[in-house]
Formats: sequence, structure tokens, C-alpha cells
Amino acid sequence: MRKSVVVLAVALLSMMLLSAWAVEEVALKKKKPKKICNKGWECSGSVYCCNQTISDLFKVENFEELFAKRNTPVAQAVGFWDYHSFITAAALYQPRGFGTTGGKLMQMKEIAAFLSHVGSKTSCGYGVATGGPLAWGLCYNKEMSPSKIYCEPDYLYPCTPGVAYYGRGAIPVYWNYNYGLIGEALKVDLLDHPEYLEQNATLAFQAAMWRWMTPIKKKQPSAHDVFVGNWKPTKNDTLVKKVVPGYGATMNVLYGDQVCGQGDVEGMNSMISHYLYYLDLMGVGREAAGPHELLSCAEQLPFNPSSSSSSSSSSTSKR
Repeated sequence: MRKSVVVLAVALLSMMLLSAWAVEEVALKKKKPKKICNKGWECSGSVYCCNQTISDLFKVENFEELFAKRNTPVAQAVGFWDYHSFITAAALYQPRGFGTTGGKLMQMKEIAAFLSHVGSKTSCGYGVATGGPLAWGLCYNKEMSPSKIYCEPDYLYPCTPGVAYYGRGAIPVYWNYNYGLIGEALKVDLLDHPEYLEQNATLAFQAAMWRWMTPIKKKQPSAHDVFVGNWKPTKNDTLVKKVVPGYGATMNVLYGDQVCGQGDVEGMNSMISHYLYYLDLMGVGREAAGPHELLSCAEQLPFNPSSSSSSSSSSTSKR
């Protein structure tokens, strides 16, 4: 009898130890750090770097095809924009998932989506332009003949006397507070020297990528988030604001009611057309873009309604 009790106790103790070991193993697996990869200068120290890099998927010849007319003599920014500046700028954001989230298809789509905003916002193409109106992206690097200096009183980012904050860059930046905010993030004094965005193509692309990857406000998604599926909309988002993840929502994040909720306006349709055109040129095909309701923001209410003073041409809303 006594021997049986001892055997039973030993068996129970063994079961308890095995159970504890199993629990510990599960806990260790849960705490196991995510795999990180290093791809040299372009992408290092991130799980996203385990995917193909942008230069693996998007080559210099792709860039040249998308922006075929950018160095035509009639363009304002001849010789300014190039593939090297784009890929160098992207190295700052690839470890955060820019162009490196998901599989190859999603990566290619995000590259096309981002560049479609750039191409549309910097285009000098028109209906009968040589090569078609969509081949003229990166024609400009700044606003031509600005009508005002885009200065508004701001405690954090006050205007520098004599400086104008009109649109500059790949996704044009307007207003003193936006130059201050982006400059702070990139550790460049854009508040005093906004002209840097029309003098350095890498910096101009970095500013646009920062805008793409960064939410305007806390608890809101970035354009990157709504495109790659990181953002899960609430019932209020889908039923009231009519916002769903996809390309249309990127326009909502970046431009709000300047473009969205206005019906089929030209600015929105231009960006959609550039996106579909770029998908075709990159070999992805426009059918991968999905249905029209994912592409359009015609009926969407804005995440951040623009104020009357800063509603004109601002690619970043005031926080």
C-alpha cells in the first residue's frame, strides 16, 4: 500500500513537472522574438527585410518607363528626379514596411500606389501630350507661380520671416507647420529652408515617404496602413464615413475633403488613372487593383476635415 502511494505520488509529480514544462515551452514560444533579416544598405534589422527589397522588384528601367517624359525640355525639373534618389530614400522606410509588407503582389502594388500619388501631383501631362497624359509625372519639383506664401500662426512651427511655404517635393508640402513637422522628423531644418525640397531629390522623396508612412493623428492610420491592410475599420468608419481599406482610403488620409467626398472629381480620377497605368507598366496588371469601391473615395467622409485657412493644396493636415 505504502509503495503504491509512493508510486502514485511520483507519477503525479512527474505529470506536474511535464505540465509546467509544457506551459513554459508555450510561454517561450510566445516570447520568441520575430525573425529579423539584413539586406545590406537597403534594408536591415527588421522582419520586413526578410521579404524582397524594392530594388529586387522595381528596377531603374521600371522607373524610367513610369516617368518617361520627366526630362523632356518642357519639364520644369529636368535632371532632378532619378531612380537612385528614390531607392536611397526608400532605404529609410523599407525596414518599417514601405514596399516590403506582404508578398510580392502587395509590395508591387504599394510601390505603384505611392508613386501614383507622386506622378499625379507632379505631372505636367495633358490630354494630347506626347506619350499620353500619364507619362509626365515628376515634371515639377515645386509649385509654379504660387499665389500666396502659405504662412499661418503656429506656436511650434512659426513662419520664418521672408520665407514662403508653397508646394515643394514629390508629394508637395504646403504650410509652415507641415514643413516644420516633416523637417523635425527627418532632422532637417525645413522650417527655415523649405527650398531644400526642391534642391535635393532624395530628401524630397523621403518627405513624401514620411507622409505616406505616418498617421496625421494618434489612433488614426497612415496611408501605408490603409493600403496594406494594417488598419481595421470600425463600424462607424464603414457605415458612416464609408471608408474601407484600399487605394481610395490613401487619398482620404493624405488629402481628406480636398479630394474625397466630392464625387468623381478630376484630382481623384487622375490619381486612380496613374495607379492603374503604373500597375500595367510594372507587369502587375490593373485587374489587381480591385473593384471601383476600393479605388475611389468619392463618397468617403474625411478622417480629418480641413480648416478654411489650410484647405488649399495641403498634403498634410494640421495636427
